[in-house]
Amino acid sequence: MLNEPIPFDPAHDLDALAASGALGGNVALFRQPRGPDLLRRGAPLDDWCALRMRHGVWPYGRILEGPPAPLATVEGDGLAAQQGINFASQDYLSLAGHPDVIDAAMRVLAECGPHSAGSAILLGNSRYSGALEHSLGALLHCQHVVLFPTGWGAAFGAVTALVHGSDYVLIDALAHASLRQGAAAASRNVSAFRHLDCDHLRELLAGIRAVDAEAAILVVTEGLFSMDADSPDLPLTQYLCREYGATLLVDVAHDLGAMGPGGSGVIGAQGMLGKIDIVMGAFSKTFASNGGFVACNERSVRRQLQLFAGPHMFSNALSPMQAATVLECLRIVGGNEGDVLRADLMRNALELRALLQEEGMRCLGAPSPIVPLWTGSESAVRVAGMLLAREGVFVNPMEFPGVPLGGARLRLQMMARHTPAQTRRAAKLLASAVRRALDAPRPVLRPAG
Repeated sequence: MLNEPIPFDPAHDLDALAASGALGGNVALFRQPRGPDLLRRGAPLDDWCALRMRHGVWPYGRILEGPPAPLATVEGDGLAAQQGINFASQDYLSLAGHPDVIDAAMRVLAECGPHSAGSAILLGNSRYSGALEHSLGALLHCQHVVLFPTGWGAAFGAVTALVHGSDYVLIDALAHASLRQGAAAASRNVSAFRHLDCDHLRELLAGIRAVDAEAAILVVTEGLFSMDADSPDLPLTQYLCREYGATLLVDVAHDLGAMGPGGSGVIGAQGMLGKIDIVMGAFSKTFASNGGFVACNERSVRRQLQLFAGPHMFSNALSPMQAATVLECLRIVGGNEGDVLRADLMRNALELRALLQEEGMRCLGAPSPIVPLWTGSESAVRVAGMLLAREGVFVNPMEFPGVPLGGARLRLQMMARHTPAQTRRAAKLLASAVRRALDAPRPVLRPAG
């Protein structure tokens, strides 16, 4: 059959893989198809995806059987279900399988059922969501918290609710797509500043204020960038916002709970708790649930978010079970067990980075739950991901649009419960796969479909 995966022997078939066309092209080529038929003009993209699937280099839409544990069973990449070391799931403190978290979820499921049955405005709240708002506010030193059903919704909703068409948005060039798309939907006055470059940010702020003293300016950055594992200078960024009358929004999706004193993330580590204008984040990395939030110290911002953030007002609220799950995770994160889990997580990240660097590999950023392993080449990252899946190591090969063209990498997501033996075995296999992928024949470039 056309879409049946082709058996692959990595010892002999890299030449054939390169000749197949499955390593050529990128998503950018198919981003804006032309033609009057909306239903069929995406056929070339579908053909290209099917070609990659047949040759085992389409690592998306895989199926996880059971919990997102360090050792997990995964089906996909043209392979039957197999068990392997899992660096592809986001469960930084290994709380998704924690017995107290599971007990809290099951208890509230029995009490309240599985569904919020309404938006937060229309009776979708529960006593658990109220308690969650209070606990998040205490952790972040913020008086007001608004919950969202997804982290994406929190980012997009915050920007679109607060920014008008005559306002300005200055956003880090590598900020998450949810923030960038929110900015584009809110205003045409959007400029990206060079990644982590406060001098460039200052230039842009000064340029706006030289011609417009009245418009609002929103500056957007992240606590921990999920593809590069690096962080901004938050005290300087907030100072610049104060100097030029701008408002700072920091996305802490990947660091809150997993880093910083008491799980306070990069904001806490940099001594900025309660000092950042707006903090937003997601529960899906450390807190074992879908959902997101926006926190601040201005009640007027809370009101704007409640009434004008579409994903808050027009989506069903977090279920009581989800809110209770995050609450229990927050309890663990803020206690002695949280300190132990963060230490275990950082030990694993440091060890994997050290082992990969001993193998001559290039890891981006600084020690954190995320270890980005650089390849640069889209074709190489596809081959490396395929080889690793066949060796029982599951990673996320990242290419455009997740990262810029020419910036492909393997993103490894660490967990507190990864064992030293798993880390050592994975490091050898990772280095071998990347070397083989970089040495593989260059892809044959030809039109897909």
